[in-house]
Amino acid sequence: MSDQITLTIDGRDVTVPRGTTIFDAARMNGIAIPTLCHQQNQTPVGVCRVCVVDVGARVYAAACIRECDPGMKVKTGTEPVVRARNTLVELLMADHPSPCARQQASGDCELEAMAKASGVSEARYARRLSPRGRDDSSLSIAVDHEACILCDRCIRGCDEVKKNHVIGRSGRGYSAHIGFDLDLPMGSSTCVSCGECMVSCPTGALTNKRVIDAQLPGETLDPEWILQLPVFKGVSGTFLELNKSSLVKRRIAAGEVICREGEFGSTAFYILEGSVDVFIGTPIAHVKQEDASAGWLSRIRSRLADRQEHTRTEESGRRFIPIDAPVDLPYDKPLAELGAGELFGEMTCMSFHPRSATVRAKTEVVVLEMLRNVLDILQKNKTFRAELDRKYRQRALETHLRSVPVFSSMPADFVDYLRDRVELSRYSPGEVIVRQGEAADAFYLVRLGFVKVSERHPGGEVVLTYLGRGSYFGEMGLLGGGVRTATCTALDHVDVVKIAGEDFQLMVSRFPDIRAGLEKVARERAEQNRQRLASTEHVPIDAFLNQGLMEAQSLLLLDLEKCTRCDQCVRACADAHDGVTRLVREGLRFDKYLVASIRRRNSMEIIIEDWCIGCGLCVRNCPYGNLNLHPFEIKVPDPEKPNRMIATTRKKATGCDLCMEHAEPSCVYACPHDAAHRVEPLAFFGTMSAVKDGKRTGSTEATSK
Repeated sequence: MSDQITLTIDGRDVTVPRGTTIFDAARMNGIAIPTLCHQQNQTPVGVCRVCVVDVGARVYAAACIRECDPGMKVKTGTEPVVRARNTLVELLMADHPSPCARQQASGDCELEAMAKASGVSEARYARRLSPRGRDDSSLSIAVDHEACILCDRCIRGCDEVKKNHVIGRSGRGYSAHIGFDLDLPMGSSTCVSCGECMVSCPTGALTNKRVIDAQLPGETLDPEWILQLPVFKGVSGTFLELNKSSLVKRRIAAGEVICREGEFGSTAFYILEGSVDVFIGTPIAHVKQEDASAGWLSRIRSRLADRQEHTRTEESGRRFIPIDAPVDLPYDKPLAELGAGELFGEMTCMSFHPRSATVRAKTEVVVLEMLRNVLDILQKNKTFRAELDRKYRQRALETHLRSVPVFSSMPADFVDYLRDRVELSRYSPGEVIVRQGEAADAFYLVRLGFVKVSERHPGGEVVLTYLGRGSYFGEMGLLGGGVRTATCTALDHVDVVKIAGEDFQLMVSRFPDIRAGLEKVARERAEQNRQRLASTEHVPIDAFLNQGLMEAQSLLLLDLEKCTRCDQCVRACADAHDGVTRLVREGLRFDKYLVASIRRRNSMEIIIEDWCIGCGLCVRNCPYGNLNLHPFEIKVPDPEKPNRMIATTRKKATGCDLCMEHAEPSCVYACPHDAAHRVEPLAFFGTMSAVKDGKRTGSTEATSK
């Protein structure tokens, strides 16, 4: 049998190797057949059918998958074939937003270009868009399911070209769509953002998330040079080419500050050469409030006090200060050194947190400064992640464990035992880490980010607490009945250290003092949660929970029906607190009352730690106006003459405590209209009946505490 066959395409005799598809036979002989789902470096699948041709059979054939037969007569451009092809394009356009993201950005959406060439300006068919909508979870790639035509080019690019095997089809019929891993959001999947799917996609379904107006100062790098760095091994050159402005190299002289505590930023730094000092320049002290005078309206003096001078009852007892770096800083001397191969500024970059420490070049330093999309790529890169995790296990795990008071006595040999057994896991914002009611199989230490702990009850979700770096969760289920008692959810990008259940049980069996400490904390947490829930028996719990008032010990309420906005309360507060008012007449509302301030205690109290850097983020985000920045004059070394001290002003956050030490707050005393009240929320709102059918059935009169 001959290896060559001859057929006719549009009246022209062509000879091709046996097994050649009609599409390839036409292409090799300069005859164009349009297609959307087919690319030459991918296996043909024939799903779009736009390449239909007439082969003299009962139905038209898809040229990309139909092999040539000897003597076959193929027609590619007859009027019926073109009409069928145009109808297919029109049907695809009915499921496609126009213009899509790709068409808007670069004008090269293949489907829309084909529609324009075919004269399909407006589809005659009802427009149906995907119920899946958009997926913006990835920091590098925008996913628009509405623009997807299910051509499978992204799937084959991911599987056949890059061998990543992340993308596949999910669902059936009209609900069919591309999915990532087990139908996860793209940002939560194992996608490494190599960019092959974007390159393969013919529409705006997968597009690059360019960082608008983000031209970092520094040397823009050649992607080929970047790929020679070990930490970028396996990263896509396509991605780096598309995101040149998101990664730069900077050379920094010794003594120069790279970033400063309290400043807001959007970048992370990876040290290529040299070393840096990481430290906190803000005074390690908290704001202490004292009575400064007596009289009918007492004054409250605010000053800075350290833990040696004044030990607070809520003092955490930590010996280390958690910062946005792979190390914690010793409390007594908040200084550490980082060298080549270290990453810092991760949480600032990923979650837009303010800088938690100042970083200054100790020697001449070469760093890579990157935006979120590049950092996200690196964190998903197995080589880079493995190196960071190795350094964390080697350098930071022991310090991290010892920074938690209950683990401070753990022997070094058991830390060594855990070093290679713990699992380092990462969670995206909103992702559930453990769920209430599930089997408890592990204990968790928070390494980066913040975790929300909540309980599910009839009427709504009760937020129990928020946990940051150095906190832990999961002990209640492991020490109790083996079932999770609460749901823990990532508030932002969260890294945790996961200790398997069997290793946890070994730890508490070998070290009775650690077990006793964990059991004490677990009992306290359980009792607080029980009391909190029991005390809401007569409260309209759904509205109460929605406003977040359940956790309050005391509230400052303003009766909006009585308040005339005279501002006497604000002035009285300022007069009593060195001219810095703690009262902001804004906040959440419950019924006719404005919740102007809230006081919590026990695990729910907002503790302003001694190492507060005065960034002001808490002040801007507090819905009750509870927190304010208070300026203090301090002495610091002169940057030009280090041996000389100079005066400067630094700010510390301080909170309204509703003047709990006094019979009533200054603002309540000063209100001429009886509109301001300090109340115990559960007792106060317990007197209010739920609103039913738009009518109020119970009394709403306030009683001052």
